Amino acid sequence: MVTLEKNIKSVKDALTSEDILVFEFKSDSGKKFAAIFADGIVNKELIGELVVKPLRDAKEDDGFEDIKLLLASPELKDGNKIKDAIKEILNGNAVVFIDGEKDFIIAGVKSPPMRAVVEPPTQVAVHGPREGFIEDIKINLGLIRKRIKTEKLQVKTVFVGEKSDTAVSIIYIEGVCPKGLPEKIEKEIMENKIDIIPDSSYVSQFITKRPRSLFKRYGIAEKPDIFCAKVCEGRVGIVVDGSPICLTVPYMVVEDFQSVEDYYINSYRSTTLRILRLLSVLLGIFLPALYISAQLFKIQIIPFQLLLKISSSVSGLALSPSIEMFLTLFVLEVLNEASIRMPKYVGLALSVVGALVLGDTAVKAGVISTPAIIIIAFSAICLYTVPNNIETTTMLRWMCLITAGSVGPFGVVILSAYLICYLVSEQSYGVPLVTPFAPLVRSDLYDSFVKANMYTLDTRPKSFKVKEKVRLKKNDNKNKR
Repeated sequence: MVTLEKNIKSVKDALTSEDILVFEFKSDSGKKFAAIFADGIVNKELIGELVVKPLRDAKEDDGFEDIKLLLASPELKDGNKIKDAIKEILNGNAVVFIDGEKDFIIAGVKSPPMRAVVEPPTQVAVHGPREGFIEDIKINLGLIRKRIKTEKLQVKTVFVGEKSDTAVSIIYIEGVCPKGLPEKIEKEIMENKIDIIPDSSYVSQFITKRPRSLFKRYGIAEKPDIFCAKVCEGRVGIVVDGSPICLTVPYMVVEDFQSVEDYYINSYRSTTLRILRLLSVLLGIFLPALYISAQLFKIQIIPFQLLLKISSSVSGLALSPSIEMFLTLFVLEVLNEASIRMPKYVGLALSVVGALVLGDTAVKAGVISTPAIIIIAFSAICLYTVPNNIETTTMLRWMCLITAGSVGPFGVVILSAYLICYLVSEQSYGVPLVTPFAPLVRSDLYDSFVKANMYTLDTRPKSFKVKEKVRLKKNDNKNKR
């Protein structure tokens, strides 16, 4: 006969940490039980109400099934292997052993520390929902289920990480998602053996065929409304336990130029803002390089009146235009990094006062010119109009700056042509990164840098090759367009 003490010893031999607690108790008739759980990630009140209190009524001759029926927990499982009991304890559940029984009961009383559902700091919207994902996967799945109430919504959960055993949920709508895509993503995630998955950024490396590429191949969503909208278009969503950032694939570059509230405001305003973001990113990347190129190689492209102003500002500078721009950009990156890493209020004061003091002092000392500071500051502001791509655009700005300082405008043109050719040739799970422009998909152009009204966007993106194409049934197309 398997004794209660033997089961407890088997678990404690494997889990020797002091925060693994064993609570032994008896029923009114004298039958012995033991609840083993990890302190800090369970709700002890639930253990008392849903486990201990009902088992007080257990009789000495009750069998395993009779005892299981007494428990009031909505999450109950049974097992008979000690390794399964250890896994469930580490996942935040309570394992109940019964004296004289080999099998045990797993009660779902998980209650890990978590923060409240709030608006995410980066994807802020004036119009639309305020809810954002948090670090608990169950809450995140609940936010998704709250919006997609269809029996076709599929959630496939796998566990990744040799030490962390992190839950990763693959979410898609059956019949809308391209066939075989969820299975392919699951295979790519499970192929990688890693100790711990602390964030979704680790998983993003697994689903990227070229992890060293400068351009990403996955979308980012911090708000459940945006995530659900992308899933309904035919994408596959990936939710990682412990991360408030969810991933979506396939990915198109144009996604990052679409704001979270573009679908909640007037289509004309959305189109204007999308074009503004595109122009801002182009200016942020190329403006410093064009300024250096004009000064060193093609000064005639600068208007005469502006050239006079620049000449008066740069006269007497000890540094060349390229070194001056590199130094200014370097100081900006240092201030940006320091303001992020330092305490909140100190970082704010550092970024403002540091920029003003250093900038003004450098200009008066004749180290940096006023146009250089204006161009670098404006370039930095422009890049943050598309925050999801800030890492890529920042590196592109450095590449263009180095090319312009060494080769000139011809080098910048060659670099731009190479980047365009590279983007055209790259794909994300069969979907080209620059679709719907290359290859040209005319129907998808209405939701690219141009945002049409809802009645025009009556079909799902053809770039994804989904079976269920219609998403809006209309009665009178001509009048509503």
